[in-house]
Amino acid sequence: MNWIIELLRSHPETAIYLTIGVGFLIAKIRIKGFSLGIVTSVLLVGVVVGQLHIPIGNTLKPVAFLMFLFAIGYKVGPQFFSGLKKEGLPQVYFAVVMCFLILLSTWVISLIMGYSAGEAAGLLAGSQTISAVIGVADDTIRGLDVDAATQDKMINIIPVAYAVTYIFGTAGSAWIIARLGPRLLGGFDKVRAACRELEKSLGSDDSEKPGFVTAKRLVEFRAYRVANEWFVDGRSVEELERFFKQQDKRLFVERIRKDGKIIDSINPHEMLYIGDEVVLSGRREYTIGEEKWIGSEVNDDAILEFPVMVIRTRVAASSRKRAMSFNGKSVGELRAQPFMHGVSIQKIMRMGVNIPIFNGTKLNTGDVIEIVGKKFEAEPAAKEIGYPAPSSETTDVVFMSMGILIGIIVGSLALHIGGVPISLSSSGGALIAGLVFGWWRSHHPTIGTIPDAALWVFNNLGLNIFIAVVGITAGPGFIEGFKEVGLSLFIAGIFASSIPLLAGIYIASHWFKFHPAITLGCCAGARTTTAALGALQETIGSDTPALGYTITYAVGNTLLILWGVIIVLLCQ
Repeated sequence: MNWIIELLRSHPETAIYLTIGVGFLIAKIRIKGFSLGIVTSVLLVGVVVGQLHIPIGNTLKPVAFLMFLFAIGYKVGPQFFSGLKKEGLPQVYFAVVMCFLILLSTWVISLIMGYSAGEAAGLLAGSQTISAVIGVADDTIRGLDVDAATQDKMINIIPVAYAVTYIFGTAGSAWIIARLGPRLLGGFDKVRAACRELEKSLGSDDSEKPGFVTAKRLVEFRAYRVANEWFVDGRSVEELERFFKQQDKRLFVERIRKDGKIIDSINPHEMLYIGDEVVLSGRREYTIGEEKWIGSEVNDDAILEFPVMVIRTRVAASSRKRAMSFNGKSVGELRAQPFMHGVSIQKIMRMGVNIPIFNGTKLNTGDVIEIVGKKFEAEPAAKEIGYPAPSSETTDVVFMSMGILIGIIVGSLALHIGGVPISLSSSGGALIAGLVFGWWRSHHPTIGTIPDAALWVFNNLGLNIFIAVVGITAGPGFIEGFKEVGLSLFIAGIFASSIPLLAGIYIASHWFKFHPAITLGCCAGARTTTAALGALQETIGSDTPALGYTITYAVGNTLLILWGVIIVLLCQ
């Protein structure tokens, strides 16, 4: 045991990896659907490891954290600036109002309770589950004109306050949005009915098909033997696909078997007769059941075994080189393009969140669209939509490094008001740089590539290396700090979490007149609580709240992190 302790003390990097590994392992434990989350798990493990008084330098912590902040900005940048367009402005305005309510509530509660800047920052971080505030507040406190001992005391109490308030910040927020929210908007039945109406208005008729939900909308390829009398005199492939289109079904003929011979390259004028076999491709809800009309289904490997491609492509912004941009266009407009023949949309993701695939769903720059089709159809379609996922998984390190460097320089510039230096801090500067560089990348897709896998590493590993160091460093004084502020801070966290959410639901529904699903999605997004969005979608049985989540998430994620600077300045 002594050998292990000495190893950790003499090689602090081993303590960091131990903390991260065990923290991620604990985060996988779920009790009745609830888990501590990765950040909180890593923090608490760090606190335990920190009881061994392990010395860790201060260089690694900001390096990892700045990488995390730049990655966050890079990810949400396209959506952040897209939201500033006319159709997205109401959600932007709401997110700003919501974020100011959060800041005001946290500040007032901190004043009433007499909290220091560190306690207030921890309250903000935990009650709003915005762990990045820990690093931003740490950075800001280091710049205050107070002695080093006072700075250390305030910084060490931040993770204590965060840990105390985080549990209700996560579970309580999910309960308010997913359970209480629908009741405040007229009840679950009313909200579910409103969601079905919204889906219909956006071009979905899934409510007429019991048993099908958005999560199961996969693209399928199925074979049928033609038996319907409609084909007795012969029908062309073009006529059959036109018939499907009149039934509001996007189905395509991919293969034909005539007299035992398989035809792979389909001519639209190819004639189909009774006894022929056809392979249809389309979304699952359309291909299932066609045997009732065409004929019986054929389960034959010979006709069904052929290669198809699944390609992810990002919606590109308009440019001189691109004849058409689908930014702001609907899914229906995209599907109507000639190059989409034989190509089906399997998934649309916006900032990592799946959004409903309805004809009326609007596309934004940076959206990732997953399409399925034969290679000669899918590849050209991916290029017309935007820029396909790069074949190279190499990160443009020059782009990322220069972005972080510029952010640090901008963040270090201070404006003196009444003798008090006010700046974004290097943390705020890195976040803003990430937003701008992410937006710029969406307009110049050949420069600044950061693959999704790399972004995941920067987001998760960058943040959790920082959190591990925070936990280990704060460990020796964590228990005393917890005893000092524990119960009262937990209660304060309940109010700090609940007041903005309840007020936000009222404001979104009565002032902004948002649709009920959009109202709750906007509240989840402005609070950056993906767990609450998932709980809400499961509760009401609809993915439509995601349409209100993404823009408000981009705005909320930016402002709430910057509030880490403001709350310290307000409570110093």
